[in-house]
Amino acid sequence: MKVIIIGAGIGGTSAGIALRRLGHHVVIYDQMRENKPVGAALSLWSNGVKVLNWLGLADEVAALGGDMADMAYRDGRTGETLCEFSLDPVTAQTGQKPYPVARADLQALLMRAFGEDAIHLGTRMVGLDDDGARVVVTFADGSTDVADMVIGADGARSLTRAYVQPDGAPEIVREYSGYTNFNGLIAADAAIGALDAWTTYVADGKRAAVMPVAGDRFYFWFDVPQPAGLPYDRADGTAPLQAAFADWAPGVQALLAAIDPAVSLNRVEIWDITPFHTWAKGRVAILGDAAHNTSPDIGQGACSALEDAFALGIAVATNTLSVEDTLRRYERSRTERAGELVLRARRRGDETHAYDPDVTAAWYESLRGSDGTGIIRGIVGNIEGSPINLGVGAL
Repeated sequence: MKVIIIGAGIGGTSAGIALRRLGHHVVIYDQMRENKPVGAALSLWSNGVKVLNWLGLADEVAALGGDMADMAYRDGRTGETLCEFSLDPVTAQTGQKPYPVARADLQALLMRAFGEDAIHLGTRMVGLDDDGARVVVTFADGSTDVADMVIGADGARSLTRAYVQPDGAPEIVREYSGYTNFNGLIAADAAIGALDAWTTYVADGKRAAVMPVAGDRFYFWFDVPQPAGLPYDRADGTAPLQAAFADWAPGVQALLAAIDPAVSLNRVEIWDITPFHTWAKGRVAILGDAAHNTSPDIGQGACSALEDAFALGIAVATNTLSVEDTLRRYERSRTERAGELVLRARRRGDETHAYDPDVTAAWYESLRGSDGTGIIRGIVGNIEGSPINLGVGAL
């Protein structure tokens, strides 16, 4: 069977690897001209790592991952440690150590593992035509390709998503999450946080955090609640962060001083999409952000895309009635869980960003002196329902 995948991101390439391992002819198209993913790094929690293990990439992913042994919360203004605890229970309960990874490194690994000769960059899809026997994909340059199945992993502004929606369905609209995220990579520095910990400074609905990734680097990120659409010029560099975090703790000042905007600084307004349940039509289906664009507040966006790749691979391997039937079964296996993770992330973002100051103040107070039990329970709860766990869940 020939499969065309639109999108060479985490979801598209991992799905491509899975389908190629099943013996199918897979080709990937992406409008990007080179590997320049949005966002400097991502959290690979145990469910995402397990999918990559299943794809045969366990050793390579472990080499990319940072040693994140502990989690710590600190008061943003004073630097006081509110709580600090080991993440070992996550590994013990889920069967896999989580890793933060640099997104470009993981993207490059997945593209190599899939086969860069079958990835066509700089090619933008503009149309789909499914005649019941095959799907014709049309590109902006007028060229076409034909496949038995098409998977749209074409991101938050997916054209494929619009194609698979039923006639007369309400328009699917992205919704602003209320904050802007700044992120990037710096050299790891113990003045900011422990070299083997995820350290987060919190105050006033804002957050500043670092996580270790391979190469003795920190992935850093800041959350700034603010209206959408505010002007920003890359020449402004860290100026908005200097203003938003001017009187924060010494560790945050050390982080700000370490950022070189010319090397690594991204600014991303955070949006999501209210869950919907039509992911497939005929021989065409969607996965990743096209299907469940989510905020990063529980760190499950990339992991959920990897779960899609796993579920799609299993569906293709085990259902033989037709392509259409296979994609309907894939859809039914994923929409409920993926949608629930979107809503969990939205609720978490509401709690942490002081949209209701009393709610956020109560969260800050709950962190003070915590042994981490409740936080671990939440992390594991996001993982245990994963299809990769084959019904076993957490121990």
